Formats: sequence, C-alpha cells, structure tokens
Amino acid sequence: MKEKILPILVLISIILMAWISPKYTEVYKGGKVFKQEFVSGKIMRIVEENLMKDPVIEGKFRGSQKLEVEILEGSEKGNIHPVYNTLSNLHNTYATKDLKAIFTVREKDGKKIVWLYNQKRDIFLYGLSTVFLLLVFIMGKMKGVKSILSLIFTGAVIIYLLLPMLFAGVEPIPSSIALVSIIILISFLLIGGFNRKTYSAIVGTIFGITLGGLISYFSGEVMNLSGINMEGGEQLLYIAKDYSLKIKGLLFVSILIASLGAVMDVAMSIASSTNELYEHQRDISMGQLFISSMNIGKDIMGTMVNTLILAFAGSSLPMIMMIWGYDMSYNQFINIPSIAIEITNGLAGSIGIIATVPFTAAISIMFIKREKREMK
Repeated sequence: MKEKILPILVLISIILMAWISPKYTEVYKGGKVFKQEFVSGKIMRIVEENLMKDPVIEGKFRGSQKLEVEILEGSEKGNIHPVYNTLSNLHNTYATKDLKAIFTVREKDGKKIVWLYNQKRDIFLYGLSTVFLLLVFIMGKMKGVKSILSLIFTGAVIIYLLLPMLFAGVEPIPSSIALVSIIILISFLLIGGFNRKTYSAIVGTIFGITLGGLISYFSGEVMNLSGINMEGGEQLLYIAKDYSLKIKGLLFVSILIASLGAVMDVAMSIASSTNELYEHQRDISMGQLFISSMNIGKDIMGTMVNTLILAFAGSSLPMIMMIWGYDMSYNQFINIPSIAIEITNGLAGSIGIIATVPFTAAISIMFIKREKREMK
C-alpha cells in the first residue's frame, strides 16, 4: 500500500513546490537584470554579407551580415526588422534564410532595436528529452516511471527550495544536508520500496555525501578557497551584495550535488549485494557476509571513483588544455584556485564513495541482525 501511495504524494509535493515557492521567494530576486525581450523570430532574407572562413574553427565564419527578420512573438510579433549580425569569437551565430532563432528586442531613442541573440535550440532539446523518457519507460516500465518522478522531485527541491534558501541567507551546510537527505529518502523509497535494503542504502548515501562534502569544505578552509573561485563565482558577487547569500558554503553544496548520483549508486549496489548474499545463504556468518560485501564493493568502488574523477576532469577540460597548451610549470598550474577546487572536489567525492562501501555493508548487516532477532 505504501509503495502505491508514495508516488502520488511525491507528485503532489512537486506540484505544491512549483505553485507555492514562486509566490514566497520572488522577494529574494532583484528583478529582471535583462530589460530587453527575448523572442523567437525567423530570418526572411539575407540582404548582404561580408564573411570569411574562421582561421581556427572549421565550418565557422567571421564577419557581418545584414538580415530581414520577422518577429514571431512578443510586442513586435508579425513585424519585419532589419538586423545587423556580427560574427566574432564571442558571438558566432551564422544566419541562413528561414532559420528560426532567438532575438532580443529593446528600445533605444524611441526605436525598436533587434539583435540576433542565439540559435534556437530548445526544440531539439525537447526531442532529445522525449527520446530519453521513452527509453526509460520502455526499458524500466513502472520502475522507469518512478525513476523519472524521482528525477523531477530532485530538480524541484533544488530549484524551488535549495536556491531560494541560499539566496535568503540560510546556512548552506545544514540546509543542503537536510534537503539532499530528503532527496535521498524519497528517491530510494520510490525506486527500492520500503525494505531493509532501501533503508541501508539511504543511511549509507547520507553518510557518504556528508563526509565528502565536509572534506571538501574543510579543505577549502585550509587552502583559502570559496565559492568565489568556482566557475561563475565572481558573477555571484554582484548578486550576493544585494542579498544574504553565503558564497563561502557553496563549495560544500556543489560537492553534495555533484557526487550524489555516484554515492547513491554505490550505496544501493552494496546494500543490494549484501541482502542478496544473505537471502541465498541464510546460515552465513555476519563476519563472512561483511567480507563478501567488501569484495564486491572493491570492484564497484574502483569504477565509480573513476566515474567521479573523470566527470570532474571533463568539466575542467578547457582549463587542462590551456595548461598543456601554454606549457605551464607545475607550481604555476597546481595553485590555480579553479584547479585546486576541481581536484579537491574529485578527491573528496571519491573518499565519500570509498567510505560508503564499508559503512553501507555494516548498516545492511545491522538491519539483517535486527531482523533475525525479531524473528526469534
């Protein structure tokens, strides 16, 4: 019965968060910084162009274009506007006839100025998302539906609860631990059901990500790193001065979110393996069960640590290429704040994964022993 009621309750909670949160959190936003409209439009005609091939990137161009554009929505819907499109390093959207794109519309000296902002990509993203959802539904069936619901719930908690709390000046560490614990609890109960395997995975995951987050936080304290040194951190300074945003604790929040999936995977794998071993050999000693679980955990741990480290390395690839390309010395690049943060987060998350293996195995055995006592 609980397994049937929980998805309904989770769906209701998502709807309530999406409905109530914007009403009470708008005060923590400074209003729209971008005053212009962002609207879709269609390029009707290429009037003139002066282009050359990009000397660095194949298939790209440099130069300028004069366009005639029809705006498809907003205050200028249906109107035709001349647009001057410059193609450079920072802005390189090549316009072609009938291309649908996103344009900005702003007013200057009583005239409407239209600018080609970016290529319209949302339709493709919707299509890709649809393929993903269909594959999850087809392969996972009811568990797939619950997985998607869990993913939506996670996004809702981050967007409608965590972000407003951070901007309201709530302490990042306790608030993020509390909210991430709720995410873990709901996600595991949705997918795994109400049983000792799920309970073990929940406790193991909370332990693992909290440990990883604390290591990341205290490492940042020792190395004098903070959220300012993260990607986009400097931009947050302009927002933080108008709010009570505590940028210092964002390192902790980032490692919690970044390593959550990997730690959940490890915890559930160990909890499932331990319980499966016990179900197939009820007379196994608890010591032997722990050793067997640890042997399984070694293989899982190795691949998941690689996964987490490579994920952090992938996000830092441009920086790594710059280091190699400029032939930076070791002392020069190892002390760059962004590099130190990525290494710290990768190692802290990996330590969390490693610690999750024995802890989850021990918790699983504790639940099994408790169940055995109750059966006597």
